Amino acid sequence: MGQGTDQGTRSGRRRARAALAALTAAVLGVAGCDAVGGDSPDPSGTTSKWPKPAPVWDTTPASVAAVGDSITRGFDACMVLSDCPEVSWATGSRAEVGSLAVRLLGKSRAAERSWNYAVTGARMADLTGQVTRAAARGPELMAVMVGANDACRETASAMTPVADFRAQFEEAMSTLRGKLPKAQVYVASIPDLKRLWSEGRTNPLGKQVWKLGICPSMLGDADSLDSAAKLRRNTVQERVEDYNEVLREVCAKDRRCRTDDGAVHEFRFGTDQLSRWDWFHPSVDGQARLAEIAYRAVTAEKP
Repeated sequence: MGQGTDQGTRSGRRRARAALAALTAAVLGVAGCDAVGGDSPDPSGTTSKWPKPAPVWDTTPASVAAVGDSITRGFDACMVLSDCPEVSWATGSRAEVGSLAVRLLGKSRAAERSWNYAVTGARMADLTGQVTRAAARGPELMAVMVGANDACRETASAMTPVADFRAQFEEAMSTLRGKLPKAQVYVASIPDLKRLWSEGRTNPLGKQVWKLGICPSMLGDADSLDSAAKLRRNTVQERVEDYNEVLREVCAKDRRCRTDDGAVHEFRFGTDQLSRWDWFHPSVDGQARLAEIAYRAVTAEKP
């Protein structure tokens, strides 16, 4: 009688352990399915209805703020030595431009949900102030194009040092993140200033406007091809390339920041894309090309 009781007890324990193991496997199986998320099949072959996590980059932001310099203000695109923000690549309203804001939001919403805080003549040192003002609007996307004026100085030696340029951009990004932790940032590269010189120097009127002080480090003595002039222009060109590398590197550290991967710098501006007043800043057509580049970068599924 005692032996039978012992056997029954051991048999009961084995059944209990088996049941516990089956229950544990079932629980772990369900937990594993839920951890996958989305429409992943569960162990029974059905589809889970748990929502997929939202992507870090949203290709359809609901508002846009622009910061930067004269290019983003549409300088010299409509009339000589004047801003024309209505043709800005970032926030302009004119149909022939198809600005980034209009492409993303539609014309009516862009009029209410986009803002231009760029300032003609601004350099990277001014970006933090612009970002601070723009952040008060709470934009979902901040569009940035700045740096050309750091290279466009009275002389090549007066250009912003690369280390300062980096520190100033990092400060602006840090300020933005402190105010708008989830805002997305699109950073355009700096145009190829040397190409703009080579295209614009074919126009006598443009060269006369250049003498008023437009980018003297690159455009000064426009017709000179001596060794000193070549060295000066190459020095400016190299500095712009260094600035663009800084923009890429700093932006890459922020998961909600994208650059154009050098597309603006590589774009081959021709005379049709240059202002008919200064043959250096983008024309209305040039602004439209910048808008196309920005829209492709912002709406790409992957950077």
